[in-house]
Amino acid sequence: MLQNIGIPGLILVLVIALIIFGPSKLPEIGRAFGSTLKEFKKSTRELVSDDESTKEEKNKSSLTQ
Repeated sequence: MLQNIGIPGLILVLVIALIIFGPSKLPEIGRAFGSTLKEFKKSTRELVSDDESTKEEKNKSSLTQ
């Protein structure tokens, strides 16, 4: 979805955000968005690693039987 925005669309979104929130709030919003994205990526990595470790344990237990 974000692939279709392009540079002009991105500039338009940033200008609208600047008008709506003002220059003083944009850094706060950016930091909040960045930390949210970082937490999401961390949780996703943990879920994937937990899933992989569960699969490995099942494979080991099936090999020993």
